[in-house]
Amino acid sequence: MTNDMESTPPEGRGLLRRSVLKAGVAGGLGAITGAALASSATAAVAEGSPLGRRFDVIVVGAGMAGVTATRELRAKGKRVLLLEARNRVGGRTWTDTWRGHMIERGGTWVDRLQPHVWRELNRYRLPIMADQGVTRAIMPTLTGFEELDPSVAYIRQKELFTRFFDRSTEIFPKPFQPLSRPDLVAEFDRFSLRDRLDQMALAPEDEVLLTSWTSLYGGTSERGALTLIQQWWALSGGTFEGFHGVNTYRPARGTVSILNAMLAESKPVLKLNTPVKSVVQNTREVTVTTRAGESFTAPEVIMAVPVNVWRTISFSPPLPPAHREATNAGVGVPHEKKLWIDLSNPTDRFVAESPEGRGDPLCFMGRFNDGQPVVAFTVDRTFDVDDRDEVERAVRRVLPGATMRDYIVTNWHVDPFSLGAGAYRQPYQLIRLHAKLQQPHGRIKFAGADIANGWNGYIDGAIEDGLRVAGSPTLSGPAAAAASAEESIFVPKVNRGLYRGLVGR
Repeated sequence: MTNDMESTPPEGRGLLRRSVLKAGVAGGLGAITGAALASSATAAVAEGSPLGRRFDVIVVGAGMAGVTATRELRAKGKRVLLLEARNRVGGRTWTDTWRGHMIERGGTWVDRLQPHVWRELNRYRLPIMADQGVTRAIMPTLTGFEELDPSVAYIRQKELFTRFFDRSTEIFPKPFQPLSRPDLVAEFDRFSLRDRLDQMALAPEDEVLLTSWTSLYGGTSERGALTLIQQWWALSGGTFEGFHGVNTYRPARGTVSILNAMLAESKPVLKLNTPVKSVVQNTREVTVTTRAGESFTAPEVIMAVPVNVWRTISFSPPLPPAHREATNAGVGVPHEKKLWIDLSNPTDRFVAESPEGRGDPLCFMGRFNDGQPVVAFTVDRTFDVDDRDEVERAVRRVLPGATMRDYIVTNWHVDPFSLGAGAYRQPYQLIRLHAKLQQPHGRIKFAGADIANGWNGYIDGAIEDGLRVAGSPTLSGPAAAAASAEESIFVPKVNRGLYRGLVGR
């Protein structure tokens, strides 16, 4: 039994048994094994020797941020040890196979508007695909749902979104520098998504058109901070078309193809199935001890695990107050679950949204490509995703007559190495904590999508923060535009009006 399983709570073990322990994943994950990468590492020394346990840098967490930082440090000649708690790389990105389909159980989409991930795709010439889009949109009404043509489904939403995001580009004039207007951030960071909805005083038939995504992003509209989604709007160019159409593309070989390419280039010493128990530092070095009792030392450690996971690791000296506050309060969306559902009926491409507070467990559901399973999200903590009948009833609330053959669930909330889904700040966390969380704690640095400057919560944000913590240049302004314009890959043309943007999940 691996350390992953031993540390997983009972409610999460089914997830690991079914999929985490698979030997390989579409898109080449089968090539990424601890043994394969460790044996190809340039630092070819025996692990049992003193030199085998001493490195220039130890990176904890092999998600996008940790792998990016590792590549950058290896390029600078550093001997890097990359420790990963799971038996796979990727963190909250997870390319898997299910019923003959490649699926993304975590992060999925990429976009030209996200320059860091776009540059990586071009750097490694990784092919991308465009989702086909949908042929119908199922939108909520006060009495149920209404089926509309996608070309007209979002006309009213565009008006509401534009009003909702009023002043966003003023608050974030330099969206990759979230605190460039601290006066305005301080004014607006106290508001939740629910506060903004209440301030708008919308008619009930209009409010239901907004709360499917405010609940999904915040984990409830009351919990999520207004400023994070305002920043995303600014990053999208400050238009409905930009925001609504973000993430119409995905890596054709899965998000794991980005990690494969980075690791193949950098060849670090990688140890999977190695959760960390403690991190102890003195004036000269840091000692990282695993739950299995192994210890490694380096002058510098990069913690590239989710903010929520910091509280499960013992730090000596203890974490600074801001870091303790962030990890105890939480950053990742709680109780979010991502489902892939195999429906024999209907078989068309569709998107459906459900409003918050009406008892519809699934806040979002859609099929974007012919012959593919349906993806769905829920943030309903009372929804029993292990009950097949309850899941099918939830689907039929939106799609009467739907026939479900099978489904699979990723519950990031109970995953001990995530303790929540993609990052989404709470009110006051940007103005009070963000800058402090990027500061080192002695010889320990922190990285991840949770604390990124730009696309916080996205793959792009994770890559950006991996660059930042490794001391490599990040992209913003003209540099970001230039990076997105220099393309070596084929980019299919799409009609963004057919897409409903998601939070990179």
